[in-house]
Amino acid sequence: MLIKCPECELQVSDKALCCPHCGYPMQSGEKARRANRSAHKYRRLPNGFGQISEIRNRNLRKPFRVMVTVGKNSAGRPICKPLKPEAYFSTYGEAYAALMEYNRSPYDLEEAITVKELYEKWSEEYFKTLKSGTSIQAVMLAWSYCASLYDMRVTDVRARHVKACMEEGVAVVKGRQQHPNASTKNRIKTLFNLMLDYALEYELVDRNYARTFHLSDEVIKEIATVKKKHLAFTDEEMRLLWEHVDDKRYVDVLLIQCYSGWRPQEIGLLELKNTDLKEWTFKGGIKTEAGTDRVVPIHPRIRGLVERKYREAEALGSKYLFNCTNPMRKHDHTILTYDRYHKGFEKIRDELKLNPLHRPHDGRTHFVTSAKRYGVDEYAIKYMVGHAISDITEKIYTKRELSWLRKELEKIE
Repeated sequence: MLIKCPECELQVSDKALCCPHCGYPMQSGEKARRANRSAHKYRRLPNGFGQISEIRNRNLRKPFRVMVTVGKNSAGRPICKPLKPEAYFSTYGEAYAALMEYNRSPYDLEEAITVKELYEKWSEEYFKTLKSGTSIQAVMLAWSYCASLYDMRVTDVRARHVKACMEEGVAVVKGRQQHPNASTKNRIKTLFNLMLDYALEYELVDRNYARTFHLSDEVIKEIATVKKKHLAFTDEEMRLLWEHVDDKRYVDVLLIQCYSGWRPQEIGLLELKNTDLKEWTFKGGIKTEAGTDRVVPIHPRIRGLVERKYREAEALGSKYLFNCTNPMRKHDHTILTYDRYHKGFEKIRDELKLNPLHRPHDGRTHFVTSAKRYGVDEYAIKYMVGHAISDITEKIYTKRELSWLRKELEKIE
């Protein structure tokens, strides 16, 4: 029959001379005297299980210290560290129970990293996968609304904390405090989805709480409302653009986009080494597998514009085809980011009194619309704009020549 030890309160056989856990004598008379001699001789713990030491000659309220084995040194001897979060106990039984619990489910004894430390580790790797500076800026903006979680331990983050950042987060944008709009709430959710996936992969957490909830219907509706349809340019608008190609900044870039279908984020990343003025092609693209490093023929109508930008880039010593130059200082140039192109596009739109609903993506929309208008092959359009092709025969077995792609492109007038 099992009984409780008066000292450590763990279960002991009623026939035991002493408690096998703490050594407390369980029998009277001669048996007790024999047991008493070994009262402080605790049961030997298995190798690698850990250590329990009684600190004597000091008036301690909790004299039993627990050490756990975390590895071995070069000599093969065990490396022990104090159990966390509590290493000292009042009785041997409590210490033994804590050590048993640790060995049932061992965990990292190092201090849990903070959310800020996790972001720094995760973003260092994640940003390498992004080809667009705009995408990195979007992540950084979403992160700026999460200051309330920076110093929180990752293991303590729950769904309510992520939601609080989405609903109540505050960031300073262009000198003004702002709360996240619907699109930013979506980015915050995505940020924690990916960041906690990373933490889960490296066993820093045992669950990704950001994936335990979905965006509310109100946020989804708001995102849908904010998203506007892209518009192709009218014939009159295209005429105006060609009229001002030499006297208004970035009009040439917009026209090149209208005849090639590049995304606004892709325009500024086109490199000189990938621009072939003999074969009249340029290669680039981001975002999707189908869109990365795609070759697009240069339409005859924009060859002069592309060559001009090529010579300008050579004179600047830039590796990029399109550059943001300072009109007052010809040799100063920076990469043409989406933000810079966006500002230039808006200036063109307003000065030429184009449709006020036009946005930088509309050059790509105009290309696709024109291609369909002039009967360009559907697969040729997908190849040039970098859309995925689902047809297995076309995607895997059909090998298209560049001459075919060029012939299809030149159907556009």
